[in-house]
Amino acid sequence: MMEEYTKYEEARIIGARALQISQGAPFMIKLNDEDLQKIGYNTVEIAKMEFKKGLIPMVVKRPLPGAVKKIAVSAKPFDQTKME
Repeated sequence: MMEEYTKYEEARIIGARALQISQGAPFMIKLNDEDLQKIGYNTVEIAKMEFKKGLIPMVVKRPLPGAVKKIAVSAKPFDQTKME
């Protein structure tokens, strides 16, 4: 189950992943040409889809009094062998 994120954490995660995609990183979800045309090849929309499915491999650090809590964004392990 995905941890509850603040709107700022969610925006940072999606923005960072959209930047990675725009610089040529492979998609973590399968999208055909029709799907890509429907969303206008928008990297932010692709990153949102990945975030909703829990596929973004990032860690959020939350500073707490006396400690730092690390939360892994990816709820599912990423298996690159299933990508085509």
